[in-house]
Amino acid sequence: MPQNNAVNEEHIAEMKLLALYNLASMQEGLKVHHSAGDAAVAAAQRLHAKGLVTQADGGYLTDLGVEAAEHLQAALTILES
Repeated sequence: MPQNNAVNEEHIAEMKLLALYNLASMQEGLKVHHSAGDAAVAAAQRLHAKGLVTQADGGYLTDLGVEAAEHLQAALTILES
C-alpha cells in the first residue's frame, strides 16, 4: 500500500513549532499560549501525542523530538542555501 507523504497544513504547523526550538540549549523549552492561535495550540498537542515534546502546550523536546528538530532544521538550512 503506497504511503501518502504529502505535506498538509497540520504538518506545516508542527514543523513551524519544531523549528522554534533552540537545539544549542536543551534547557530551553517552549510554551504555546492560546493567544498563539488555534493552529499552533493544536500542533503542540499533536507533537505531545506523538511523543516529540514533554507537554501538551510545548515544554521540552523529548529524545525523539530532538532528532526530528535536528532533521527539520538541517533540511531548512539546505533549502535556504
